Amino acid sequence: MQPPPLMGEVELGPVGPLEPPEAPEVLVSRRPGGIRVLKRNMKRNGSRNCLNRRSRFGSRERDWLREDVKRGCVYLYGAETNTATTTATTSLSSDLHLVLCTVETPASEICAGEGRESLYLQLHGDLVRRLEPSERPLQMVYDYLSRLGFDDPVRIQEEATNPDLGCMIRFYGEKPCQMDHLDRILLSGIYNVRKGKTQLHKWAERLVVLCGTCLIVSSVKDCQTGKMHILPLVGGKVEEVKRRQYSLAFSSAGAQAQTCHVSFETLAECQRWQRQASKVVSQRISTVDLSCYSLEEVPEHLFYSQDITYLNLRHNFMQLERPGGLDSLYNLQILCLDGNFLTTLPEELGNLQQLCSLGISFNHFSQIPEVYVKLTTLEKVVMAGNRLEVLNLGVLNRMSHIKHVDLRMNRLKTVIIENLEGNKYITHMDLRDNKLTDLDLSSLCSLEQLHCERNQLRELTLSGFSLRTLYANSNRLTVVNVYPVPSLLTSLELSRNLLECVPDWACEAKKIEILDVSYNLLTEVSMRILSSLSLRKLMVGHNHVQNLPVLMEHIPLEVLDIQHNLLTRLPDTLFSKALNLRYLNASANRLESLPSACTGEESLSMLQLLYLTSNLLTDECIPVLVGHPHLRILHLANNQLQTFPASKLNKLEQLEELNLSGNKLKTIPTTIANCKRLHTLVAHSNNINIFPEILQLPQIQFVDLSCNDLTEILIPEALPATLQDLDLTGNTNLVLEHKTLDIFSHITTLKIDQKPLPTTDSTVTSTFWSHGLAEMAGQRNKLCISALAVDNFAEGVGAVYGMFDGDRNEELPRLLQCTMADVLLEEVQQSTNDTVFMTNTFLVSHRKLGMAGQKLGSSALLCYIRPDTADPMSSFSLTVANVGTCQAVLCRSGKPVSLSRVFSLEQDPEEAQRVKDQKAIITEDNKVNGVTCCTRMLGCTYLYPWILPQPHISSTPLTIQDELLILGNKALWEHLSYTEAVNAVHHVQDPLTAAKKLCTLAQSYGCQDNVGAMVVYLNIGEEGCTCEVNGLTLPGPVGFVSTIKDHPKPTTPSSSSGIASEFSSEMSTSEVSSEVGSTASDEHNTVGLDTGLLPRPERRCSLHPTPTSGVFQRQPSCATFSSNQSDNGLDSDDDQPVEGVITNGSKVEVEVDIHCCRGRDLENSPTFIESSPTLCPEEHARGLFFGIRRQNSVNSGILLPVSKDKMELQKSPSTSCLYGKKLSNGSIVPLEDSLNLIEVATEAPKKKTGYFAAPTQLEPEDQFVVPRDLEEEVKEQMKQHQESRPEHEPSEQDRTEVPEEFDTAL
Repeated sequence: MQPPPLMGEVELGPVGPLEPPEAPEVLVSRRPGGIRVLKRNMKRNGSRNCLNRRSRFGSRERDWLREDVKRGCVYLYGAETNTATTTATTSLSSDLHLVLCTVETPASEICAGEGRESLYLQLHGDLVRRLEPSERPLQMVYDYLSRLGFDDPVRIQEEATNPDLGCMIRFYGEKPCQMDHLDRILLSGIYNVRKGKTQLHKWAERLVVLCGTCLIVSSVKDCQTGKMHILPLVGGKVEEVKRRQYSLAFSSAGAQAQTCHVSFETLAECQRWQRQASKVVSQRISTVDLSCYSLEEVPEHLFYSQDITYLNLRHNFMQLERPGGLDSLYNLQILCLDGNFLTTLPEELGNLQQLCSLGISFNHFSQIPEVYVKLTTLEKVVMAGNRLEVLNLGVLNRMSHIKHVDLRMNRLKTVIIENLEGNKYITHMDLRDNKLTDLDLSSLCSLEQLHCERNQLRELTLSGFSLRTLYANSNRLTVVNVYPVPSLLTSLELSRNLLECVPDWACEAKKIEILDVSYNLLTEVSMRILSSLSLRKLMVGHNHVQNLPVLMEHIPLEVLDIQHNLLTRLPDTLFSKALNLRYLNASANRLESLPSACTGEESLSMLQLLYLTSNLLTDECIPVLVGHPHLRILHLANNQLQTFPASKLNKLEQLEELNLSGNKLKTIPTTIANCKRLHTLVAHSNNINIFPEILQLPQIQFVDLSCNDLTEILIPEALPATLQDLDLTGNTNLVLEHKTLDIFSHITTLKIDQKPLPTTDSTVTSTFWSHGLAEMAGQRNKLCISALAVDNFAEGVGAVYGMFDGDRNEELPRLLQCTMADVLLEEVQQSTNDTVFMTNTFLVSHRKLGMAGQKLGSSALLCYIRPDTADPMSSFSLTVANVGTCQAVLCRSGKPVSLSRVFSLEQDPEEAQRVKDQKAIITEDNKVNGVTCCTRMLGCTYLYPWILPQPHISSTPLTIQDELLILGNKALWEHLSYTEAVNAVHHVQDPLTAAKKLCTLAQSYGCQDNVGAMVVYLNIGEEGCTCEVNGLTLPGPVGFVSTIKDHPKPTTPSSSSGIASEFSSEMSTSEVSSEVGSTASDEHNTVGLDTGLLPRPERRCSLHPTPTSGVFQRQPSCATFSSNQSDNGLDSDDDQPVEGVITNGSKVEVEVDIHCCRGRDLENSPTFIESSPTLCPEEHARGLFFGIRRQNSVNSGILLPVSKDKMELQKSPSTSCLYGKKLSNGSIVPLEDSLNLIEVATEAPKKKTGYFAAPTQLEPEDQFVVPRDLEEEVKEQMKQHQESRPEHEPSEQDRTEVPEEFDTAL
């Protein structure tokens, strides 16, 4: 469709360059075929390889797009040096063409208008391919956005016009030259070239490049457009041309060899080319990689050598109905056909007798191909991710050369045994992630290793003749039969099943070294298991074991995990008989004491790691620890310790990590200075009041003393250079001097409580929620977790909390921490549907990651609390969205409620099937292309469409039964169940202490990775209301001090969450308070002055928010007025002083906003009428109503009248964005009211009797007070006014319409 002409365009004759007013640098040209091109010369944004704001077109182009959602624009980039691994600052600037077109416009039409031969498509800064003439670029962009998750056509059109999209999908008018291609260029230059062996061809000047193993010849003009002649040199020859000086003849190999003559200018140049080309010619290619080339068949004339041994055709569109030349590669040894659309294999492949590896995973096979019978050199059948539903063991019996069978992620339901003949050849079988319910492989008498995890197995039967390792985790096993007793068995893993006892045959296995039966229903551990002379690692955690047998003989056990059982004591001879024991985890039991490690004068214990968290241990267990002199890691968190004797700690000289959090300690012994190897001390949530002497330790790195009673810190002159993290949050009485802060300045992370800000109305909302955050790096040297916490979000009526886990990268979590709240605020203004604005928030954040999101990815979790408009019975609603493995759990009536979905291959079969259907390669460690186990993330755009950014969204209304919300990353929920996490923090008073406790528990339960937890305490209920109707009143404006009823103080302020970085999101510039002046005429003030009270509504909390749609939202004004008063306090226009105002006659300066608004009928604000004093009849007649609003808050006030029309206009989500602008602090203010408030006021009609009646900024000596003898009288008058208010609103007949009236302060 032809776009409408711009102003100044000439319809007749040639179209010349135009300069629209909005963008003078734009050149508009009319092209044939109904498209329009905007050419721009623009700079690159060096940080993200995307265009800056100057790339956006003007309003006329946007108007043309809005007429039809099928219209759009395509950014057409010029040729440039581009690579995904280099920064954008090294790329060359180029012209950008902005093409306006429709979804029906083909690439050929754009090429004709641009004078190009073809267009090129690049996805995610990776591979580039040429577009077919019939392909439609704009439709491709729309389809791409639709698959990402956008579903609104208008929003898709808007996103397509954003230049940042170029980091994900980009079109080129010329083929870009990749940096890796330039690295392969050996020689290049412009020379005279003649093609062919005869002299009939003429010499012509051409660009000649020796690149890799090819000679590339192209015209100088079209060298970058794809017009080139490629001559493969491998197996060919290079000869001197005798009839022409300084010339070489390059010839390819094969029956149809081609020759190219090149003439050089000097002898040295000719010799250099000859030496280099001779090396290329003598090469023998053994490896060919044609993966991801969109091939439908193997090119028959691609290879000129028979030396190819490795051929990779992965991720193509091949069907191989015929061999396509593969049968001629007799020396081929490895053939990879993974990720294609194969259903059969041609019989000709059986001629490849040297083929030893054939990969056909993630295709469409429904049975094992018969060609395997002929390929006798193969040892493996690799068919993971296909469509097999039945496994016929008889087929495998005919393949005596097959030893390994990989059938992961198929659809297997049954296994068929044709006859009783056993298979003596298969040694390894992998059946993970299928749908098997019963498995009998007793006929595989040579089976050594079996993987059958994540099926639905109830019974398993195997042959034990050769069995060495068995992995059957995450099933429903109640019976495991192995016959005969596996004498060679070394490793047995049966965790996460329904076993009630360890199988007898496992107790009799003589060589078993590893036994994992955790997460079952065991009630006891057999003496035969514990006393095994071969067992080195025993995992019995998360069962119901009540006691362990007493050891009578020495055992070689090295690792014992018995956490989460019902143990009250450990065997008395455990440490004396298990002398090789190095790791013991007995956390989450009921231990009250520990067995002694010393049987004589000297201890022989070799114990190095001891975890005893969450038991009932007291100070009596401390002397026993001295018997383990080799202890490196000691966890005694959440016990009942009150003291730690200094003499005992002095003997633990090898200690490297000490965790004493969650006890009742008052001090840390000074002898801790003798632990020279100590690098981690965690002692939060105690009663410590003296800072321990740890800053003298030479290797100290991490110190956590949060949530204690510290008051001061005595520090040395120089801190250890190794100290990286110091956490002092939650010490409410701790005061750090500037000198101390300067000394701590070199610490990478210093966490301290922020000073509280002056009390404002926005802080009232924090009584409904407060949060605490804990992050621990574990045994990794960097923290790849970031959190977002905004207790007062969107003008203080909501809150936003988020958790971002980058796994191995820290860049993306920090980027999301800084940007995601702003994106959410913008999306909330455009839509009130929680699914829409949450989805768009994630998708836009995904786009904003730019180049950083091409190769890196991050899990993301976002929780948004807002007033609930849909459910009148609920005050707030909670909307949770997540991608990846971060999760949120709500505690409702003491029970956990999961609000998230885990997007991983192991835990989400639906997502795993989607990834399989889209031909992704899932490696044996269950990772997409070997990169990540997540199927939905923000970032990792190069793994599209397998990994998507579309989130899972859930919404729930918050009620009084909702107590707290827990946000955690993958590592937290891997080691803590939902129920255990809720029970652990259910009765903890402080959210920071609760978050710390969760992280400590995860580490004590075996977590060695980054772990993060955020706990949000909820107080949703009428008892948490802070409205004036519930007892909280404000100081009156007429010279008396009101009594303020104290509201519940949060145990920990939101500022003490532990976030100590430049990415703090808790403070906003919108929280700056200012004195606000009321504007009223002399008529309106008469009532208030006569009665001693001004009409003012009560303060409202977030539970009962003031209707905001019709109230002017103030922003700070720059205008400061000096009231024109004489020394006696009289206004210059008045003859009498203001009644009821007591002043000392000083000059008053106030900061105010000047504004004008219309009156509003009383019916529009019934809530205010109930709490306002009685209005005079004159005010009833005018229908005026004044609402108090304070700066940047929903619950606060300026006194102003409000227009009903304006209120209705602002209720619309679209108009809220249309008539408002976004400030740097994220707040929204009506646009027409924020431009120049003073000018608006000067244009309003003025009354000669008007005067300025704003309250002054009080000095200490100027405070308005009520004498003690008049307090009761004033309170009685206030009570009478409240009782005398009208019981019902006036009817419509009582209200009279009056002309518009404006009041001003001038």
